[in-house]
Amino acid sequence: MVERIKVVRDSSVYRNMKDPSFLKYYYKFQTVQKIEGNSIYGSSPPDIFVGRFGYPNVYIGPLVPPELGDTTIMGSPEMWVGKSIEEIVKFRSSLVRGMYRTRINNADNGKIEEMIAELAMADKYSAVEELFKSRPVFGMHFDENSQPYGPSAKLDDMKIDNSTANPKIEKAYSDTDMNSTSAMIELYNSGVAVSKIQKSLSAGILGMGKRRKLVPTRWSITAVDDSLSKYKLRSVKENETIDAIRVYENIALDNRWLVIMIPGAWEYELVEAWYPNTTWNTASENIEIYSSYEPFKGRTAYAEIGGCYYAARLASSELLDKMQKQARVVILREAHPGYIMPVGVWNVREHVREALKGTPTVMEGFEDLFAFVSSRMDISPNTWIKNSTLLSLALRQRRLVQG
Repeated sequence: MVERIKVVRDSSVYRNMKDPSFLKYYYKFQTVQKIEGNSIYGSSPPDIFVGRFGYPNVYIGPLVPPELGDTTIMGSPEMWVGKSIEEIVKFRSSLVRGMYRTRINNADNGKIEEMIAELAMADKYSAVEELFKSRPVFGMHFDENSQPYGPSAKLDDMKIDNSTANPKIEKAYSDTDMNSTSAMIELYNSGVAVSKIQKSLSAGILGMGKRRKLVPTRWSITAVDDSLSKYKLRSVKENETIDAIRVYENIALDNRWLVIMIPGAWEYELVEAWYPNTTWNTASENIEIYSSYEPFKGRTAYAEIGGCYYAARLASSELLDKMQKQARVVILREAHPGYIMPVGVWNVREHVREALKGTPTVMEGFEDLFAFVSSRMDISPNTWIKNSTLLSLALRQRRLVQG
């Protein structure tokens, strides 16, 4: 579902807005200036990237900054809550991507492939040398699903000086009789961060024996969010429903979030409103609204909104599982002009998680709910209802009951 709403621009706001092109190129330039010749030596967070173009022949490689020391934060989205876009771009643009061409079924077959697996398993930042075929080019990658990174170059060779494997990931790697979904769940239940599980899946170190394969980073992020939220929902759907409307809220990176939980059996929807000059609305003069919904039995097709849908679903299912309750969940998101560039799906997962850590506002009914929505969001409740399958259904059901 898509709707376009005309907005009037405040020219003073747009004049003062940071230029995303300038921001990207400024930090990329800083990184390139630190690279001498065709190699770099630095501490990987650890982090890796597996591309998707040319699939099943893809580029894989490490992400390494030209600096030594504790770089953990550069590869840990869970640590980015509270950081500004400028801060995130600054440390992510420091990561230089080595690009080595291989086939997805070569996860356990080749020197570079094995070192990528070693890096994905590493428990903390590791010293890595990247040897390139030519000097890294002045470029930076941005994607709404995966985290950004800085300059890149084709990889000739790489060396890892010191790395210690995370014992939980190493155990999953050693178990070649366990399928990838079971491995993800086991790692998640043992406290391994979602971002680490995503890298492990991407590096091809999870799954059954010869069926293991490299997974493009963009796909692995959504696969983990999807699989873990489905796992959580198994138990959530067996629980009693909440007894009142609850609303959680958060503001981060010029995104406004309302997480609404309504009494009833599990249903879920994410509704996103993108203002002009934001990631998915760079040219229009209108606010563009998108939504994806699932009933109790789930979806049969990939969500129209993409990876953000599954990231927010994981965060929501985690809280409901902790509460031992179920509910109808609708998440409203306004992406305002300060969200000048995409920084990855982690933005949705971690900021919805952050919202759900707060104390909810409890409502007596829909009138209170929509008054609250009106007080927190710029877009009117009627517009949200018009673009929301779940809210429309809930209101229709209420009218039938009152009947």
